[in-house]
Amino acid sequence: MRNVLFLLLTVGLAGCDLSSFSDSQQSVKDTSNRSYYPDDDPLVAAKTQFVEGNYGRAYTLFDKALDVVPNDPAALLGFAASSDMLRRFDKSDVAYRKLQPIIGNRIEYHNNRGYSLLLRGELKGARTHFIKAYEIDPANERAANNLEMLRNSVNYPKRANGDLTSL
Repeated sequence: MRNVLFLLLTVGLAGCDLSSFSDSQQSVKDTSNRSYYPDDDPLVAAKTQFVEGNYGRAYTLFDKALDVVPNDPAALLGFAASSDMLRRFDKSDVAYRKLQPIIGNRIEYHNNRGYSLLLRGELKGARTHFIKAYEIDPANERAANNLEMLRNSVNYPKRANGDLTSL
């Protein structure tokens, strides 16, 4: 009986891969000399989620993209836009402040910043940014559409949520 137990124990230990209890060569490899991080998957996935209207998922993925490259203008702009759509203006304001010195005089910045202010009901601030965007590129369709949307927003009364529920 003792010999059978010893044989089972020996066969059992022989089948174990003791290397699984330590780090492999790949996991401890030094990558500090790399100048380029090739994984832009979070940014690509975030843009896709945003276009599909999944703003919560886009927000999370843009945040992950910012973990990889903290001052990436595309990730910051997407993070700010998805924050706006989720009404997380505290988060979008931080992103717009970081974007200001990087792309502050580009049409994308002014269109997005103006739309953010429009969502908050700050029509004068939105108008300022939309006009700057239009002055940068009068042929830009998005800039023209934003100005049209602003004109339409002025013509409709502002109502609180639930005003029409009693009807």
